[in-house]
Amino acid sequence: MTHEVYLDHQAATPLLPEVLEAMRPYFSDAYGSASSIHQHGLRARDALARAREQIAAFVNAESPEEIIFTSDGTEAANLAVKGTAWASQRRGRHLVTSEIEHPAVLGSVEFLESQQFTSTRIKVDSEGFIQPEPLRSALTDQTVLLALHHANHDVGTIQRVPELAALAAERGAAFYVDAEASAGWLPIDVRAMGVDLLSFSPHRFYGPKGVGVLYRQRRARLTSLIHGGVQEGGRRAGTENIPAIVGAGVAAEIAQREQSHRMAHTTRLQARLWEGLQAAVPYLKLNGPPPGPRRLSTQLNLSAEFVEGEGLLLLLDTRGVAIASGMSCVSKALKVSPVLSAIGLDHSLGQAAVLLSLGQNTTEADVDYVLEVFPAAVAKLRGMSPTWEEFERGQLDSVVGPRRGG
Repeated sequence: MTHEVYLDHQAATPLLPEVLEAMRPYFSDAYGSASSIHQHGLRARDALARAREQIAAFVNAESPEEIIFTSDGTEAANLAVKGTAWASQRRGRHLVTSEIEHPAVLGSVEFLESQQFTSTRIKVDSEGFIQPEPLRSALTDQTVLLALHHANHDVGTIQRVPELAALAAERGAAFYVDAEASAGWLPIDVRAMGVDLLSFSPHRFYGPKGVGVLYRQRRARLTSLIHGGVQEGGRRAGTENIPAIVGAGVAAEIAQREQSHRMAHTTRLQARLWEGLQAAVPYLKLNGPPPGPRRLSTQLNLSAEFVEGEGLLLLLDTRGVAIASGMSCVSKALKVSPVLSAIGLDHSLGQAAVLLSLGQNTTEADVDYVLEVFPAAVAKLRGMSPTWEEFERGQLDSVVGPRRGG
């Protein structure tokens, strides 16, 4: 019988039973709208307030009122980028971001460019780190927003956020951080980090889909994108998704309590997986920093040279192993990730890239099974590859390393 292994936790995680149980009453008995003034509405409002408190504690916000619930992380990112830019346009119309941000961030910046804003996209180094000097040079007195990520979705790089925040503060620019990949897996303290806005999605750490979170420091200016009612302090109109918001609060509370245990678990398995694959698969490249304090412990971005990443994903799926061939939001495009291009990865290795992401329920037996089927899948695909055949005949060089025995 095929062993089933799920290694796509960065795209979505299973809902915790405790989270589902907390959500269940708000699908049936407690079905009122939080905007209603009768007792059914009061119960929904109480649940909404409790979740806001849980999320505020999760990120160490000064007040629950600094938490805005949206439909997902993409909407939260759009609200942060567009809302800040529009609210601050009298002071300036310049934005700064990096070349390796999430499509929700870069797409929002591109839209604002069509509205007569300007932007600077700073380059990163070969491991995906944003360096202080290029950032300092990019910021001007007209910069109203710096939009960067906490940890990179593709290559796991953990940015030095407090250091970058200080540079934004020097210019008086608002600082927005996308914590989509890191929330629930790295400690987040918005006050210690020095950020003005920060967003994430609970479905990345065992909460429900259909809800996103935007922290907004109370003095940060923000213009609404969705108009109608006065929900979320007038900053995001629309009936709140109470079941999902309740689930988000519970998932955040559990994640905060269990974070050190989860990180220790994934750190151990990440090392076991990387060491095993490195030993078993020749011409295999790790994209991003090595496992350790500078990389998310939950993922490995790997390129097996002379193999198409999409083909490897599909073959592993037939063996019961679920992985990704890029960020979940863009993997359907079947294109080389812009992040991999930005760190200077060879195009052929970019096409070969796959993403393996671990979770709290991943076991050593799961890792050992992957260490069995992954090398076999790579070998099978290379056996059908004309470029591998040319390489074996000495007609083609490797970009990963010297030829074995050479």
